[in-house]
Amino acid sequence: MDNCIFCKIVNKEIPAKTIYEDKDIISFLDISQATKGHCLVVLKKHFDDITSTDDEKLAKAILIAKKIAIRQLKTLDGIIGVNIINNTLEGAGQTIMHTHIHIIPRYKDDKLVIGFPNNFGKNSDEELDILVKKLKI
Repeated sequence: MDNCIFCKIVNKEIPAKTIYEDKDIISFLDISQATKGHCLVVLKKHFDDITSTDDEKLAKAILIAKKIAIRQLKTLDGIIGVNIINNTLEGAGQTIMHTHIHIIPRYKDDKLVIGFPNNFGKNSDEELDILVKKLKI
């Protein structure tokens, strides 16, 4: 893809602070660093988002994300946890339309907010049953 920043990084047209690379995957520090050590795992082949990504390559990417998270937990001072996140499509916050996974170290008082509201009891059993029918695989 001509205008894809991740494709340009993969093709070495733009430099990156690379922490891992093989024939399918590249991982580097996110340029905006949501927290210190924030990394991205990017598939070298362009896929727009996780739903269009080859299953085998996606599985490899999540395993690399796991290894990076373990490394972060072992080596970064003051780390108390890790968020592993994929945003799929603009409505969910995807800003670069190339499949990637964020690995974000968490620190006490880092002020980064990733939250889920407590909606327990908001939906009736009937509404939940309808969702199960729609989503069951």
